[in-house]
Amino acid sequence: SAECHHTAVSPCRETRMGRLPSRKRFGAGALVASAAIGLVSLQCLRPWDDLRSPPATALVVPPEDEDDDADFRSDPPLPPRGSVFITKVVGAAAQGAVAAAVAALLSAFTEPVVNRLLVHRCTVKEALNAVRVADCLRFFLTTFPTNMLKFPVFEVINLVLSYTSLTGPHRGVLNGWLFCTLMLPVTNYRFRKSMKLPVEPALLYQAYPPTVMRDIFYGWSRGLVGGLLVGLFPHTAHSFFGRAFLFGVTIWLACIISSPFNEIRGYWLQERSKALPFKQFFQPARYFRSTGVGSAIMGISLMVGMLLVPFAEGLFILIRSHRKITVVVVAAVYLAKRWKLGSKASPRQ
Repeated sequence: SAECHHTAVSPCRETRMGRLPSRKRFGAGALVASAAIGLVSLQCLRPWDDLRSPPATALVVPPEDEDDDADFRSDPPLPPRGSVFITKVVGAAAQGAVAAAVAALLSAFTEPVVNRLLVHRCTVKEALNAVRVADCLRFFLTTFPTNMLKFPVFEVINLVLSYTSLTGPHRGVLNGWLFCTLMLPVTNYRFRKSMKLPVEPALLYQAYPPTVMRDIFYGWSRGLVGGLLVGLFPHTAHSFFGRAFLFGVTIWLACIISSPFNEIRGYWLQERSKALPFKQFFQPARYFRSTGVGSAIMGISLMVGMLLVPFAEGLFILIRSHRKITVVVVAAVYLAKRWKLGSKASPRQ
């Protein structure tokens, strides 16, 4: 549509004309900073060696992985005492860190498209044309450090709530409210970065009401649907690939169930100068396109993320066991990038 071209294409032109040189200048430093954050996180989260199974990450792996009957259990598990509980909390954060790195790469390519479908109400083709691969790679420098905050926080909240008497759906409601309230500034920061909008501190809690309702309904429906699917397909849930498939279906359905609030969030996040009227924004065709495509992308990407987590775990363990080599490689990449930029700038001088 015409309005989509007006809102989505012009920021890309602005990036090509005015912002790209500065991003090139600081791109290598940002990449090294992101790598450093990852290395520090892996070094600080020591319970890594105690994990004997693939990470059961609530944002990437459904909670039924550890205990298929967890949502139907009447009595909560007894919380461990003292240092054992702290070890489990830090271990959950470590698992979240692995999932964060995998999901960051996937989100760097999917979020710009999904956000344009949600806010600009454009077609899939127009959303894809407004996003370049180079922009997605630069956006990874935003998704990675923010995921290193969001995923471990979600895991710690999920672990603490697992020692309460709340069932899966009720636990998802509380988890969604706590997570949204704590992490909405990070979520909105990422949104504005993916849309190439200026980051304003006053807008970091923008669209809180629809977002918190979306996360509450998403957490509730995810706990409910996940438990139902495991009960309906117990044999499928016992295999790794089967769990990944059921998890993707769970995410897809949970996104659809919570989609009305997500659409209201998209309407709320429009730029005032380019905002569409209510009736035009909420046309049925645009709603089904935004929800259908966005939910499918989320389900598929998180399912793929679950399949990749064990490989990422092995890679991170390898990095931890060869810290000096990793530091040398990162430093060499940084110096090579600086040398390449310097050689390009010298002829102009």
